[in-house]
Amino acid sequence: MACSFRGRVQVGGLLLSVLGWVCSCVNTILPQWKTLSLDLNEMETWISGLWEACVSQEEAGTVCKAFESFLSLPQELQVARILMVASHGLGLLGLLLSGCGLECSRFCGSRVFQMRLCLLGGTLEASASVTTLFPVSWVAYATLQDFWDDSIPEIVPRWEFGDALFLGWAAGLFLALGGLLLILSACLGNEDGCSPWMAEATAPPACAPPEEFDGSFHLTPRLMNQVI
Repeated sequence: MACSFRGRVQVGGLLLSVLGWVCSCVNTILPQWKTLSLDLNEMETWISGLWEACVSQEEAGTVCKAFESFLSLPQELQVARILMVASHGLGLLGLLLSGCGLECSRFCGSRVFQMRLCLLGGTLEASASVTTLFPVSWVAYATLQDFWDDSIPEIVPRWEFGDALFLGWAAGLFLALGGLLLILSACLGNEDGCSPWMAEATAPPACAPPEEFDGSFHLTPRLMNQVI
């Protein structure tokens, strides 16, 4: 059975959410959050991520070393670790709920329950977008502050933006768009514009089927007295 316009909006939101969640997971693993190039040795490049720092050389390749202590990291990296992991959990839970609430999946016969699942899944995806964009933007802001710090001598190399930051911004954007589409699909499911949480309360009662008329009638005692 073909999906309606609401179903197509749900599928589009779910696909964008899946893309954003995958990009967010890859962004967390990548070490290219910050990059540093040495003027004295142009063949050597330093990169730093949430979990490790690496040195890339054209002859020796890339050598990485994990950070030994969580507490020794800068504050923005500590918060980024926590929020990125939280973003993965929120995004995965939102995908599961949204997938079960798709109109085309026929997971549940209740339309109101499906709308609630999509609304809750879209809200979780929007929350995952916030917990992705905030740490990525904070790390970018801290890198920018250090780059333009006048107290650091100009001869000292400065950290710059890595490719993982741009991937993180893209992941947050995809999660936000996917969550908004899922929330919008819940609103499209109500023709009267009411909230899906109140749909059952405001639904009109079902009319009982009329009794068949057998052609006879009965007189009540009061009517009989009037006739007499």
